[in-house]
Amino acid sequence: MGVLSADALARSVRKAPPDPVYYLYGDEDLLKDEAVRAVCDAALAPEARDFNLDVRAAPELDAEALHTLLNTPPMLAERRVVVLREVQAMRKKSPAREALLAYLANPSPTTVLVLVQAGGDPPEADLARGATAVELARLPPDRVARWATRRAKEAGLELEPEATALLVATVGDDLGVLARELEKLAGLGAGGRVTREQVAALVGVRHGETVHDLVDAVLDREFARAARLVEPVLEQAGMTGVRIVTALGTALLGTALARAELEAGTPRGRLPDVVFRHLVGARPSGLRAWREEAARFARRAERWTAAELSRALRLALEADGALKRGGVSRDHGIVTQLVLGLAVPEREAA
Repeated sequence: MGVLSADALARSVRKAPPDPVYYLYGDEDLLKDEAVRAVCDAALAPEARDFNLDVRAAPELDAEALHTLLNTPPMLAERRVVVLREVQAMRKKSPAREALLAYLANPSPTTVLVLVQAGGDPPEADLARGATAVELARLPPDRVARWATRRAKEAGLELEPEATALLVATVGDDLGVLARELEKLAGLGAGGRVTREQVAALVGVRHGETVHDLVDAVLDREFARAARLVEPVLEQAGMTGVRIVTALGTALLGTALARAELEAGTPRGRLPDVVFRHLVGARPSGLRAWREEAARFARRAERWTAAELSRALRLALEADGALKRGGVSRDHGIVTQLVLGLAVPEREAA
């Protein structure tokens, strides 16, 4: 069977009855939860769920309990749904796993089975062979904004485009954190249209003071402005020194990649497209729209030498280690020292 994306799964269950077995895997656990809900909504009427929906942890079931669970007929309904979580924890060759594989070879026509693999490990071939596999990978930046808009609508909110952009720029692409911030907006009675100003008040950020603004200042070699941004950025909800240094390190790596391509002979006119293809292949987290970021990396590659970028990455790695060894109270000093240290030429620093 083919591998579906989250969108393809949603379309398929809207147009046709659910498949007998789904296998959900990938980096984004929140998207797995949404996929489970989509299958349940398609398979079960709300009034049938109390008797026809079972959610279990796979490692807790022995072979007999698993067989009974999967072959129990539905009650007063056409079908039932069984959700088995943590399937990756079922031991190979164990009786329970063997019972599951036997079921996948001949699934019940009245049961929809959803296998959920926690974490971002690769799919397990024996499970994928007997199911409709659905990969729930980390969303690219432009999709994160669309996801936030849709999730807001489900909570009764309508985010203005500028509000969505500020929320994603401030919170990042962690869907779980974004969902919590949207819940806060709904809980604060921000029903209806949500403005940029309401989002700014919620996350404690003003225009020009996001983590991306700080990173941009560093890569544009405006180190004094970057240093001034450290304190207001750290004051934002959920922000830490590690998050700032991670964002900066990702941008430095992107710029170093562009610099390497430039030195390898890639024409300047083609450089943004080449870097963009690298980003699509690597799917890094924490960036804005990849095509826009690729253009930034290409432009900044001409302002940094390979040696400067190598030193900057080394300093960022050292700052990351210092942040993880120390307490949050030290974040401001360590990040500021990193930013100002990048402004000092290597010979002076030595």
